[in-house]
Amino acid sequence: MASTQKTVATTNEVIESALIRAPLSHVWHFIKLPDFDKFWTSIQKAEHVGGVSNETDVVKWTFKDGNIFEVKQDEHSNLDHFITFSVINAEPELTYSSVVSTIRCWPVTSGEFEDCTFVRWTSKFSSDADIGVIEDAKYKRRDALKDLAAAASKMASGK
Repeated sequence: MASTQKTVATTNEVIESALIRAPLSHVWHFIKLPDFDKFWTSIQKAEHVGGVSNETDVVKWTFKDGNIFEVKQDEHSNLDHFITFSVINAEPELTYSSVVSTIRCWPVTSGEFEDCTFVRWTSKFSSDADIGVIEDAKYKRRDALKDLAAAASKMASGK
């Protein structure tokens, strides 16, 4: 028998972007998993997790709200300026199965915003992530991009 309960259809992908008024080199400087605490003000501490394997880069992010994520670097390119990572462990436990995120940076090379950087942060969630998870992720990524812009701009101004 079909359920009469209706659910709202949602996408399980969050895409947020920002134009940062700093050169690519200043933005890219922060895009390393162990350095996220140097720009993202929600993270209290970022530290390497030892004993995983020689081929796996895992970092523990301790957030100021008490949440802890262990994130695994899946890809990193200094040539194409992107990083892809996934959450492999969380305390408290996540309400969804998985999320894979990619942050990609592009230099703006001409026009009014020359010497700025365009940044896009995408996160793909498993199908069991509900609308609350998606909305929360959207605002957290916006806050993180705002923090990244502040840190990169500060570096660019030499302060």
